[in-house]
Amino acid sequence: MTLDFSAAQHLSHELFAALKPKEALFVEIASESSQFIRFNHARVRQIGRVEDTVVTLRLQSQQRTASISFPYTGKADLAAALDYLAELRAETVQLPVDPYLGPPTDTGSIQDTYLGRLPDPDAVVETILRPVQGLDFVGLYSGGTIARGSFNSAGQEHWFATETFCLDYSLFTAAGKAVKNSYASTHWDNATYQAQIEGDRQQLAQLEQPPRQLAPGRYRTYFAPAAVAELVGMLSWGAVSEAAYRQGGSALAKLREGSTLSPLFSLQEDFTTGTVPRFNTDGDIAPPRLSLIDRGQLQTLLINRRTAQEYNLVANGANRQETLRSPFVLPGTLSEQDVLAALDTGLYVGNLHYLNWSDRPNGRITGMTRYACFWVEKGKVVAPISDLRFDDSLYEFWGHNLEALTDTPLWIANTDTYERRSLGGITVPGMLVKAFQFTL
Repeated sequence: MTLDFSAAQHLSHELFAALKPKEALFVEIASESSQFIRFNHARVRQIGRVEDTVVTLRLQSQQRTASISFPYTGKADLAAALDYLAELRAETVQLPVDPYLGPPTDTGSIQDTYLGRLPDPDAVVETILRPVQGLDFVGLYSGGTIARGSFNSAGQEHWFATETFCLDYSLFTAAGKAVKNSYASTHWDNATYQAQIEGDRQQLAQLEQPPRQLAPGRYRTYFAPAAVAELVGMLSWGAVSEAAYRQGGSALAKLREGSTLSPLFSLQEDFTTGTVPRFNTDGDIAPPRLSLIDRGQLQTLLINRRTAQEYNLVANGANRQETLRSPFVLPGTLSEQDVLAALDTGLYVGNLHYLNWSDRPNGRITGMTRYACFWVEKGKVVAPISDLRFDDSLYEFWGHNLEALTDTPLWIANTDTYERRSLGGITVPGMLVKAFQFTL
């Protein structure tokens, strides 16, 4: 079953009432009511609904902590929750002391609910399939309400609920080549979806041409938003974390030590869109917008309460992993209609995959091109390309080689559905780079 705020509040209060002196408790709620539809060959392969709630209890006692998670199906689970609390109590006394354990605090509570406009559940199949008739369409639609709660025994009561959808799909040619895309938002718009499919059809036709084999080297390159999102996502792998920097593992160390990126590049955490809560699982609240990089200059890294305590810093609401939750790369001035003309001759990269750090201290990222990537000459698509491996530094493609960013950022939703639907995503424009290094 799913929980609303009042039911989650009632459960938490019952658990807090059972605490012994000098014990503290965090109660985390992850709940959803979602519709899932899997498509294959432009037909429904599987359809269903998920109603699910998972409760996580985290007990602190004598500077020790232990946690446990369990599914919540109704009032009958309250007795089970009290039993789990007793288990945690027995476990904590056997654990070592944690010198950086932060007790719960009450700095004010947030209750945010964002209503969307999702497709009619009874008509969503027709809505999705009508524009893709005649195409080999494969994908997964997920839509509905996602809720998160964070309650603690100090009195803090956070609640967040949002209505979102995501259609993650691919279109295939007869030869097995694919155009990969997604349409995600809080409000479904038929015109936007249909226009996107028409653009996909054009790329699908272009993929039918014989591929161009390119030699390794530096090429003028345009990255579509989906490709930019993959690069930005790498910053959560040991780049924007203050703890990673302190421990010598941050790819942005050079920025902290005085280097700069292009003045065209600015990165924020933006919690104003209603797709991810401002609070983390410890109940700490991030500012509505947090500037990480402003016009090429580092403003701050992400600092959670544990890092703040260990290094005598001020936390800024980061999660335990100090990763990006709602990144937003500020747009530029290049019109989407002018992208190919501005590229002139070079590579149009629609997507990337298999990314990893090849040289973290120097910010070098390696990976592969994927799906609809094309060779462009004089502003015209000439041919698809065979897959290329790249290896380049963020200090170059977001530094002196960054020529332009498009004027319309796109929200690339987090499509993970392991255990539950994920929140958030990455909002980015497309970007034009003067020279980008392809190695194989």
